[in-house]
Amino acid sequence: MEMRTQTSDTEFILLGFLIAYTLVVLENVIIIMTIRVNCHLHCPMYFFLSNFSFLEILYITVTVPKTMVNFVSGSKRISFIGCMTQLIFFLGLGNTECILLAVMAYDWYVAICNPLRYPAIVSQALCICMAAGSWLCGFFISAWKVFLISQLTYCGPNVINHFFCDVFPLLNLACTDMAQAALADFVAALFILLIPLSVIILSYACIISTILHIPSTRGRQKALSTCISHLIVVVIFYAASIFIYIWPQGLPSHNTNKIVSAFYAIVVPLFNPIIYCLRNKEVKEALKKTFISKGVQLFFPKK
Repeated sequence: MEMRTQTSDTEFILLGFLIAYTLVVLENVIIIMTIRVNCHLHCPMYFFLSNFSFLEILYITVTVPKTMVNFVSGSKRISFIGCMTQLIFFLGLGNTECILLAVMAYDWYVAICNPLRYPAIVSQALCICMAAGSWLCGFFISAWKVFLISQLTYCGPNVINHFFCDVFPLLNLACTDMAQAALADFVAALFILLIPLSVIILSYACIISTILHIPSTRGRQKALSTCISHLIVVVIFYAASIFIYIWPQGLPSHNTNKIVSAFYAIVVPLFNPIIYCLRNKEVKEALKKTFISKGVQLFFPKK
């Protein structure tokens, strides 16, 4: 009975991971395809949204497939190089997402506060530079952190009480002085969280000020509705990030840490595309045009 219950629990967890992973990949692929095939969405804000969707696919791919393989095979081993590789991608993609959210906030600021100069300010070259800079900066900081963590000496038993390689479970295994690695982690977290957050706050302060000066209620609602989805994603992302990285010692147990990490690494990427689609009229209309109308034509072709 005990073995059967344990097997059922494992299958239930595995099914949950599989469904979440499939949905995240499918949702973001649909968004990327929709933006790709609709010419009126070929503008800076949707270029950044495509980058964001691609990042979400990679983000969940770093952790969930390996976790599912461990459940299926029964082996919960990972090499040191494999662990460091997983960590550098997990942190790098998280850093990139943080910077990319700030870039998207700046894009919204220019679109709402300087609409006439928007095409001149946010040019194609600037979009490519900002997107590439987000990826490069995110992975540079990640590589620096992981290099310092990899130089620590780890004592046995080397058992990570987590479902993937993350910073704090790894630091708990170190038996040498962690001062340099801990300081590097703090400085990097400060840089990667506070600077983009400052850009986001300043951008939205200007956006709100501009919206309040719009004379008509309908105009204010229209301007606010264009950026509300991004604001919701920012709040969820930073709430989860601050909870994990600012108060790691305050978590009641390792199991609570796992739950919060699962929310951060799986649940947030699952709901981000839904938030963007439900709150964005242009994306919703493009989705209907791309998939529903073409689906009708496929099953009921015109004679």
